[in-house]
Amino acid sequence: MIETDDEIREVLTRARVIAVIGASANPDRPSHYVAEFLKNRGKRVIGVNPGLAGQTMFGEAVRASIADLPPEVDMIDIFRQTDAVPGIVDEALAHLPGLQTVWMQLGIAHPEAAARATAQGVTVIQNRCPKIEYPRLFGR
Repeated sequence: MIETDDEIREVLTRARVIAVIGASANPDRPSHYVAEFLKNRGKRVIGVNPGLAGQTMFGEAVRASIADLPPEVDMIDIFRQTDAVPGIVDEALAHLPGLQTVWMQLGIAHPEAAARATAQGVTVIQNRCPKIEYPRLFGR
Protein backbone atom coordinates (compact mmCIF):
# COMPACT_ATOMS: atom_id res chain seq x y z
CA MET A 1 0.00 0.00 0.00
CA ILE A 2 1.13 3.53 -0.72
CA GLU A 3 1.92 5.57 2.34
CA THR A 4 4.41 8.31 1.54
CA ASP A 5 4.19 11.54 -0.41
CA ASP A 6 7.07 10.38 -2.61
CA GLU A 7 5.13 7.24 -3.56
CA ILE A 8 1.98 9.21 -4.38
CA ARG A 9 4.01 11.73 -6.37
CA GLU A 10 5.56 8.84 -8.36
CA VAL A 11 2.10 7.40 -9.16
CA LEU A 12 0.76 10.76 -10.32
CA THR A 13 3.85 11.35 -12.45
CA ARG A 14 3.86 7.97 -14.20
CA ALA A 15 0.10 7.60 -14.82
CA ARG A 16 -0.69 8.39 -18.45
CA VAL A 17 -4.03 6.68 -19.25
CA ILE A 18 -6.57 6.74 -16.42
CA ALA A 19 -9.91 4.96 -16.40
CA VAL A 20 -12.45 6.61 -14.12
CA ILE A 21 -14.72 3.84 -12.87
CA GLY A 22 -18.15 5.31 -12.16
CA ALA A 23 -17.63 8.43 -14.28
CA SER A 24 -20.53 10.88 -14.29
CA ALA A 25 -21.63 13.32 -16.99
CA ASN A 26 -22.86 15.67 -14.23
CA PRO A 27 -20.16 18.34 -13.75
CA ASP A 28 -21.17 18.69 -10.09
CA ARG A 29 -20.26 15.06 -9.31
CA PRO A 30 -16.78 14.37 -7.90
CA SER A 31 -16.06 11.71 -10.54
CA HIS A 32 -16.63 14.30 -13.26
CA TYR A 33 -14.56 17.14 -11.86
CA VAL A 34 -11.72 14.86 -10.76
CA ALA A 35 -11.60 13.35 -14.26
CA GLU A 36 -11.66 16.83 -15.79
CA PHE A 37 -8.86 17.91 -13.45
CA LEU A 38 -6.72 14.93 -14.51
CA LYS A 39 -7.44 15.61 -18.19
CA ASN A 40 -6.32 19.21 -17.69
CA ARG A 41 -3.05 17.88 -16.22
CA GLY A 42 -2.28 16.11 -19.50
CA LYS A 43 -3.63 12.67 -18.67
CA ARG A 44 -5.75 10.64 -21.09
CA VAL A 45 -8.97 10.01 -19.17
CA ILE A 46 -11.53 7.37 -20.13
CA GLY A 47 -14.84 7.10 -18.30
CA VAL A 48 -16.41 3.77 -17.44
CA ASN A 49 -20.17 3.82 -16.91
CA PRO A 50 -22.60 1.42 -18.61
CA GLY A 51 -25.36 4.04 -18.58
CA LEU A 52 -23.20 6.49 -20.55
CA ALA A 53 -21.43 4.03 -22.86
CA GLY A 54 -20.77 5.48 -26.29
CA GLN A 55 -21.10 9.11 -25.20
CA THR A 56 -18.02 11.30 -25.36
CA MET A 57 -16.48 12.75 -22.22
CA PHE A 58 -13.02 14.26 -21.90
CA GLY A 59 -12.39 13.59 -25.58
CA GLU A 60 -12.92 9.83 -25.24
CA ALA A 61 -15.82 7.45 -25.73
CA VAL A 62 -17.23 6.29 -22.40
CA ARG A 63 -16.87 2.53 -22.00
CA ALA A 64 -19.52 0.20 -20.59
CA SER A 65 -17.07 -1.91 -18.62
CA ILE A 66 -13.43 -2.41 -17.76
CA ALA A 67 -13.29 -5.19 -20.36
CA ASP A 68 -14.01 -2.51 -23.01
CA LEU A 69 -10.99 -0.39 -22.08
CA PRO A 70 -7.85 -0.23 -24.22
CA PRO A 71 -4.88 -2.22 -22.88
CA GLU A 72 -2.78 0.90 -22.34
CA VAL A 73 -4.84 1.97 -19.30
CA ASP A 74 -2.25 2.15 -16.53
CA MET A 75 -4.40 3.46 -13.66
CA ILE A 76 -7.99 3.01 -12.56
CA ASP A 77 -9.63 5.57 -10.27
CA ILE A 78 -12.60 4.01 -8.48
CA PHE A 79 -15.72 6.08 -7.74
CA ARG A 80 -17.98 3.22 -6.62
CA GLN A 81 -19.23 1.83 -3.34
CA THR A 82 -16.75 -0.23 -1.35
CA ASP A 83 -18.69 -3.46 -1.92
CA ALA A 84 -18.10 -3.11 -5.68
CA VAL A 85 -14.32 -2.80 -5.30
CA PRO A 86 -13.37 -6.53 -5.33
CA GLY A 87 -15.11 -7.14 -8.66
CA ILE A 88 -13.64 -3.97 -10.16
CA VAL A 89 -10.12 -4.86 -9.07
CA ASP A 90 -10.42 -8.45 -10.29
CA GLU A 91 -11.77 -7.32 -13.67
CA ALA A 92 -9.01 -4.73 -14.03
CA LEU A 93 -6.32 -7.27 -13.16
CA ALA A 94 -7.76 -9.69 -15.73
CA HIS A 95 -8.28 -7.22 -18.60
CA LEU A 96 -5.66 -4.49 -18.28
CA PRO A 97 -2.15 -5.82 -18.98
CA GLY A 98 -0.61 -2.34 -18.47
CA LEU A 99 -2.30 -1.69 -15.12
CA GLN A 100 0.13 -0.12 -12.67
CA THR A 101 -2.16 1.59 -10.16
CA VAL A 102 -5.50 1.01 -8.48
CA TRP A 103 -6.66 4.26 -6.86
CA MET A 104 -9.64 4.20 -4.49
CA GLN A 105 -11.27 7.56 -3.83
CA LEU A 106 -11.93 9.21 -0.48
CA GLY A 107 -14.00 6.95 1.75
CA ILE A 108 -13.17 3.85 -0.29
CA ALA A 109 -10.84 1.12 0.94
CA HIS A 110 -10.87 -2.64 0.58
CA PRO A 111 -7.88 -4.42 2.15
CA GLU A 112 -8.53 -7.81 0.52
CA ALA A 113 -8.87 -6.39 -3.00
CA ALA A 114 -5.83 -4.18 -2.35
CA ALA A 115 -3.82 -7.23 -1.29
CA ARG A 116 -4.78 -9.09 -4.49
CA ALA A 117 -3.65 -6.15 -6.63
CA THR A 118 -0.45 -5.67 -4.65
CA ALA A 119 0.35 -9.38 -5.00
CA GLN A 120 0.28 -8.88 -8.77
CA GLY A 121 2.69 -5.95 -8.60
CA VAL A 122 0.06 -3.22 -8.87
CA THR A 123 0.38 -0.12 -6.69
CA VAL A 124 -2.69 0.57 -4.54
CA ILE A 125 -3.78 3.90 -3.07
CA GLN A 126 -6.86 3.92 -0.82
CA ASN A 127 -9.04 6.65 0.65
CA ARG A 128 -7.37 9.52 -1.22
CA CYS A 129 -8.23 11.82 -4.11
CA PRO A 130 -5.78 12.73 -6.90
CA LYS A 131 -7.40 16.17 -7.22
CA ILE A 132 -6.35 16.85 -3.62
CA GLU A 133 -2.98 15.09 -3.77
CA TYR A 134 -1.81 16.59 -7.06
CA PRO A 135 -1.80 20.27 -5.97
CA ARG A 136 -0.64 19.35 -2.47
CA LEU A 137 2.43 17.60 -3.87
CA PHE A 138 3.15 19.58 -7.05
CA GLY A 139 1.67 23.00 -6.28
CA ARG A 140 -0.68 24.77 -8.62
